[in-house]
Amino acid sequence: MKSLLMLQELQLKPAYRVDEIIELESSRATAYKRLHELEQLGLIERTKRGYYTVRTCVKQPFDVMQHLLPTLKALKQARMFGKYYNESDVRIARSIIDGFVTLDYKAYELTNYQTPARLFIYVDDIQESSEILRKHGFSQGTKGRVTLLPRIGDFTNEIQRAYLDCIAYGGRSTQDAVAIELLYGNKLKIKGLFPVELINKVQEDMPKVLPIESNTRS
Repeated sequence: MKSLLMLQELQLKPAYRVDEIIELESSRATAYKRLHELEQLGLIERTKRGYYTVRTCVKQPFDVMQHLLPTLKALKQARMFGKYYNESDVRIARSIIDGFVTLDYKAYELTNYQTPARLFIYVDDIQESSEILRKHGFSQGTKGRVTLLPRIGDFTNEIQRAYLDCIAYGGRSTQDAVAIELLYGNKLKIKGLFPVELINKVQEDMPKVLPIESNTRS
């Protein structure tokens, strides 16, 4: 995928000017085509000020990236809801919505590593689940603690899916991915690559787990 290869040439930072990305292509038309493809994949997002933010997962190897695409597609269609905008929202949502919990809360259940911040849950029918939340007083917005995701991709291995979701989401979730691999590496067929410094940080916070010996990147 040429658009992804283009993005991987960038040095990671919080945001990029359009011109910084355009410089990587032979023409502006080609660059904008690549940017459109990347936006559709959910790998980049344009801010209100015209800058682009890039998901940290773009630095994963290409073969790993292909397994992240279902997650990225689901995140692109996510809907956020809130009622009291605190932990009560999470408890209510988990009691009335059937689905597969992932990211923050799933990672915490698996590793007890980072305190979860937001509930992400895959559902079979996102419209139906949205209506259930609304009937219980939830409102859709950008600050809710509850996030619905359409059920896209493979859920056969729940630990594997949560792990890939954490890599795809990036940010603090990358640390959750490292923690999951440290504890459940033997259950993962697909593994990402992480900076040694990040692995060391998670290991320091989780002193009882074994190190990742063969899957690191300096």
